[in-house]
Amino acid sequence: MKKKIIVIGSGFGGLAAACRLAAHGNDVEIFEKRDKPGGRGYVYEINGFKFDGGPTVITAPFMFDDIFKAAGRRREDYIEFIPLTPFYRIFNHEGRQFDYNSDPNFIYEQIDLWNPSDKTGYKNFIETTRSIFEKGFIELADKPFLHLTDMLKIAPDLIRLQSYKSVYQYVSQFIKDDFLRRVFSFHPLLVGGNPFDTTSIYAMIHYLEREWGVWYARGGTGAIIDALLRLFAELGGKIRYNTEVSEILAEGRKVSGIRLADGSVHRADVIVSNSDAASTYVSLIDPKKRRRNSDFRYKHTKYSMSLFVIYFGTKRRYLDSRLAHHNIILGQRYKGLLDDIFNRKLLAEDFSLYLHMPTITDPSIAPDGCESFYVLSPVPHLDAGVDWNEMARPYRDRIMTFLEENYLPDLRANIVAEHYIDPLHFRNTLNSFKGAAFSVQPILTQSAWFRPHNRSEDFDNLYLVGAGTHPGAGLPGVLSSAIIAEKLIEERS
Repeated sequence: MKKKIIVIGSGFGGLAAACRLAAHGNDVEIFEKRDKPGGRGYVYEINGFKFDGGPTVITAPFMFDDIFKAAGRRREDYIEFIPLTPFYRIFNHEGRQFDYNSDPNFIYEQIDLWNPSDKTGYKNFIETTRSIFEKGFIELADKPFLHLTDMLKIAPDLIRLQSYKSVYQYVSQFIKDDFLRRVFSFHPLLVGGNPFDTTSIYAMIHYLEREWGVWYARGGTGAIIDALLRLFAELGGKIRYNTEVSEILAEGRKVSGIRLADGSVHRADVIVSNSDAASTYVSLIDPKKRRRNSDFRYKHTKYSMSLFVIYFGTKRRYLDSRLAHHNIILGQRYKGLLDDIFNRKLLAEDFSLYLHMPTITDPSIAPDGCESFYVLSPVPHLDAGVDWNEMARPYRDRIMTFLEENYLPDLRANIVAEHYIDPLHFRNTLNSFKGAAFSVQPILTQSAWFRPHNRSEDFDNLYLVGAGTHPGAGLPGVLSSAIIAEKLIEERS
């Protein structure tokens, strides 16, 4: 039976779910708070530059193919994916680099430059992560964990795969060189986790990249948003912008619609929230109508770090620099800096950075002769009590000075476009609880059944997609949450 479905938010999870549900013939309408789609994938357009606001690392591209295939289309007719090599260029605090891609022999050569004896350990590491990948991604990523018994069934596998260890502990069993341990353990940061706390299940990210590559969408990640929006429109979907949802209307075990900030009410048979899980419950639903999803639960959940991100364009190219498309610049401290960010909640004097240079692959997203960048620094979420109204500009200056002195000569004299965001943006604009950039932290006791469920425990027709629900953050996780929501909703048709 055709259903009226409201989707709150047009991030990747919301758009993917909306397209899948519209392909089944449902009447789907998206309500988006901002003036454009994308959520964390929002695109900033400044002085002829296009800056992808959020995710830039595309893995498992077949998951996008599947969305179009479900609608009888071909992804290739909407968006082009370009393979990247190296996947990342990782610098230590002295500026020495390590590249890696999907070629084992190339990786062994890179390991040789640091610690040849770690080649055998790396081979063993990759072989063991195959089992983690097959269980954690292939088998479980698109399966809902709605009941405790779902978790108990896989408990023996989790023990066998050493999921009680952190990613850093797991990697350290095989790799002895300190820098190489950092190289092969940083991946949890891509999904909001501390490598020293995140369950070793997330070691599969490295294997996933080896298996399916790292890709770039021509035109930037925003081009994927545009492609999904075009598909959604072709399927009869509707989207409203500048329409902030102030309340999800509920009675008993059913939600019946939404109330917008302007007071208007819109009814639906099903609601899918792509808003942050904590914000969905704490900010949008009357606490008297909730049972399991209490304010207390979310206030005591552990959340990911936040981010400070600077988007900038230069009037000159930097093709003679040592930079690749994706660059990770590690500071001298590793565990200490991560402790400051995740545990002590301190804004440290030092930092580690992710530097994105997409124009090295696709010059079309900047004016002729110009270069486009974004640089990201992990910082504590808003529990740290940092006054970002006061600290944002000095922190920005420290990062830009560092880049100019070490990687991008004469940077500040060549900047012709710039914008930055801080934890206040994640809270105030993206509705992220505590300004956490990736929602719920991916520790073992907040994974699978322990995460906010894809179908609400409180309401039979409310579903959650996005980083805060199962299976978690990162594009593969977010797209998997849309598959789960689609299956659960269609099962009840």
